[in-house]
Amino acid sequence: MPSSYLTNAVVKLTTAALLVLGPLSGIAAAQDDDQPMPPDTMSNVGGELLGQSGTQVQIAEGAPQLPKKLTARSWIVADAETSQVLAAHNAHWKLAPASTLKMLFADTLLPKYPATQQYTVQASDLEDLGEGSSLVGIKEDQTYTMKDLWLGVFLRSGNDAVHVLTSKNGGKPQTVAEMNAKAAELGAADTHVVEPDGYDAPGQTSSAYDLTLFGREGMLNPDFRSYAATARAQFPGEKGKTFEIQNTNRLLTGDYDLDPYKGIAGIKNGNTTEAGATFTGIAERNGRVLLVTVMHPAEDAGHNAVYREAAKLLDWGFKAGDQVTPVGQLVPPRSSLKDVEDAKTSEKNQDGAARDDAAAGEKKQAADDQGGIGMALYVTGGSLLFLALVVLVVHRFRPLPELVRGRRPRRAPQDEAGHEADPQDEGDGDAESPVDVAGGDTGKVAAEEQLQ
Repeated sequence: MPSSYLTNAVVKLTTAALLVLGPLSGIAAAQDDDQPMPPDTMSNVGGELLGQSGTQVQIAEGAPQLPKKLTARSWIVADAETSQVLAAHNAHWKLAPASTLKMLFADTLLPKYPATQQYTVQASDLEDLGEGSSLVGIKEDQTYTMKDLWLGVFLRSGNDAVHVLTSKNGGKPQTVAEMNAKAAELGAADTHVVEPDGYDAPGQTSSAYDLTLFGREGMLNPDFRSYAATARAQFPGEKGKTFEIQNTNRLLTGDYDLDPYKGIAGIKNGNTTEAGATFTGIAERNGRVLLVTVMHPAEDAGHNAVYREAAKLLDWGFKAGDQVTPVGQLVPPRSSLKDVEDAKTSEKNQDGAARDDAAAGEKKQAADDQGGIGMALYVTGGSLLFLALVVLVVHRFRPLPELVRGRRPRRAPQDEAGHEADPQDEGDGDAESPVDVAGGDTGKVAAEEQLQ
C-alpha cells in the first residue's frame, strides 16, 4: 500500500475523529418566540455541536452566508460522500417524522423481498388505516408485485401499500420491532417507531439527523435509489387496467409555483398534523452530492415551504463547498465499526504469527536489539492500517455516483406516454393524518378514483 495513501487516510480519519468529538466553535441562532423550544439536552451523536440548540455553522471569511428566513424547527445539510455535516439547526430535536419515516421502513423491509415476488391482498391487510391516510389505491383480492407496492410507498406515500407490506412481513409488532432495531443499528438514537407508515402516534419520534442517516442508508440500495428517483409510474388498477401515479416529492416533479430542483435524485417527503411538513432529499451539482433534511417549517411560511427551505439549504451547501468547517459527522452503522475492529484483530493476529516465525531462527541478542524497532513499526503499521480501514468504511457509505449524478426525474421503465398527472393534487405533499382544510389534500380518495 503506497505511503501517500496511508498518509491521506490518517489525515482524513483524524479530521473525522475530531468532528465526532465536536468542532471548537459554532454559531447559535436566536429562536423565534412563537415557535416551540427544543429541549435543553439533546443527543450529541456525530459531534458535540450537533447536540446544541440553535444553528450550528462555521463559515470562513468571504464564504456564502446561510439562507435567511429559514423557519423549520430542525434541519441539517450534509455531504453525502464524506458524511460531514456542513450546518445544522436543532439536529437532534426529537420531532414527529410523518412519512419521511417510510425511509426507515424501506431500509428495513426492501432488501427482504425480490421486486418480482407477488402478493395477493387480503381484506385484513387494509384494516386500521389511519383517518386521512394518503393512499395509492390498493384493492382487496388483487395481486401486486413487490415493485408495485414499493412504487406506491415512494411515489404516493401510500399508507395502504405500507400496511400490505407490513402484513407480508409478519404484522405490525414484528415490523415495528425490526424498524427500531434497524434505527439502533444505524446510530439513530432519536428515533422511536410506533406506526410503520409514519402516521402520527404518541411517542413516535425521529430527528433531522436520524432521517438523514436513513436517507444515506437507503441510497446504498439500487432499488431504493430507483424508486426514490421515479417521478411517474403506471400502477395496477382493476380489470387489468393501469393508472398513472406521480411522486409527491415536489423537488422532483415540480409544482405550479415550484420548479424541479436541478440535480435532485429523491428521496422522501411527509406531512401530518403533528409533524407539519417534513422532507429529506439528495442532490448532485458539479460533482458534489449533498443530503438535506427539513422538519416542520412555520405554518405561515407559505405553500411548499418545506421544499423551498430545502432548496435554499442545498443551494447554500453547493456554493459554500469547502469554505465551511464541518460541525459534525453522520456516524457509520454499528456493524461497520465492528467490521473494522474484526479486520484490525485479524491483521494483528496474522502480523503476530508472521513476526514470531521470522524471529524464531534468529539469535536472542539480534532479536532483542531489533525488538523495540520492530514493535514500533508494527504498532505504527497496524495503526495506519486501522485508520485506512475506517476511511474505507466511510467510503463504503457513499452513494454510487453513477446512480445519483446527472440523473433527472424520470418515469418508471414500464410507463407509457400520454398519461396526465392527477388534476386534483394540490402539491402539498401527502396527508397521513387529518390536515387543515387549507392544506388541500385529505388523502381520503384513492389515486385511481381521483384520475377517473
